[in-house]
Amino acid sequence: MVALAGVLEFISGFLPFQMPEGGRVTLAAMVPIFFVAIRRGPKYGILAGVAFGLVVLVEEPFVYNPIQFLLDYPLAFGALGLAGFFRKPTWYPLVGVAVGIGARFICHFISGLVFFASYAPAGMDPAVYSATYNAWYLVPELIISEVVMSVLIQRKILQLYL
Repeated sequence: MVALAGVLEFISGFLPFQMPEGGRVTLAAMVPIFFVAIRRGPKYGILAGVAFGLVVLVEEPFVYNPIQFLLDYPLAFGALGLAGFFRKPTWYPLVGVAVGIGARFICHFISGLVFFASYAPAGMDPAVYSATYNAWYLVPELIISEVVMSVLIQRKILQLYL
């Protein structure tokens, strides 16, 4: 599933929805990680998320500081595995997707606030800049992931091994 997420992330790199300092709207690249988290639990979901974060690091390296590296890659993508805490009942996985992406947003927001504040336009609050920048690609990602996960739930694909 990490490999599938990496391929979806890589293919999405050819789409025009990419931010200048990292981040992009993908073809549901986080869904395989949510799939692992919801079917196998948060421990495996977080592990898969961390591995996916390292794959993204190879595909889209934006590292300026060791702390920023931790926030933007292993912690942010590992947070996707928090969806594993929302396995049952049937529609809770959609809450898990929102929690996972929300936690990823928080990691990227802190990184943007601390390490990328200088990129904010003159007169703009760095917190507003960081929130806007990260929401620009994570809100569409949330919508895409929720739609794909809804289809997986309706088709009962997630219930195969629960």
